[in-house]
Amino acid sequence: MDIIPLPAFRDNYIWLVREGDQALVVDPGDAGPVLGYLAAEGLKLAAILVTHHHADHVGGLARLRQACTAPVYGPFNEAIEGVDHPVGDGDTVGIDALGLTFDVLDVPGHTAGHIAYVCRSASPPILFCGDTLFSAGCGRLFEGTPAQLAQSLARLAALPDDTAVYCTHEYTLSNLAFARVAEPHNPERDAYAEHCVALRNAGRPTLPSSIGHEKAINPFLRCSQPGIIDAVTAHTGQRPADALACLAALREWKNVF
Repeated sequence: MDIIPLPAFRDNYIWLVREGDQALVVDPGDAGPVLGYLAAEGLKLAAILVTHHHADHVGGLARLRQACTAPVYGPFNEAIEGVDHPVGDGDTVGIDALGLTFDVLDVPGHTAGHIAYVCRSASPPILFCGDTLFSAGCGRLFEGTPAQLAQSLARLAALPDDTAVYCTHEYTLSNLAFARVAEPHNPERDAYAEHCVALRNAGRPTLPSSIGHEKAINPFLRCSQPGIIDAVTAHTGQRPADALACLAALREWKNVF
């Protein structure tokens, strides 16, 4: 099995999973890269997974549905034209053609009905998390609350440390720039930043990351760390009452960074 990043728009990745002559894609905001790759590689599209309703994640659905008959899985709590298999927390999605089964997790915050897909049987486990968790960052709160985001991030952080994190945007370097300010002293983060700069200079993605790595370098998963609490206090002039207040302040700070 191979997982291929198909670049789209300015900084999106449409993840394509291939096994033999079968493929699935995740969050196809643009059909062009998907159809081009399928044709060039002689692959059949077995399924489409959607994490949330934003146009850069679903914009290619109509054209893909015209070109093939693959089932489209997406969040039960969001109205997305083209999703014919709505799923929610606790559901499983079996893609028999690739021999994969995904657990569905509700992870609201970025949007109200955002979901993630976890394949626990893969080695390492696979997480497609859309715009909930990024490497060194997290998604903006467009529809959800800080409490929802905190719960969603905690659910993802509870996955095994070796879980591979496939998010949908190449935001890593800009996220790391904020992370340096939010947690000034984190040597592991600084080493990761050097690694990511080298990857981007070579024209390579910084993704996937891993849950264990994100817990060590991502400020949004480290809101109980004294260094982050001190940085938020210095920025806002008020010490956050708890980790949730710290996360909320950190997300607001990142919005204007």
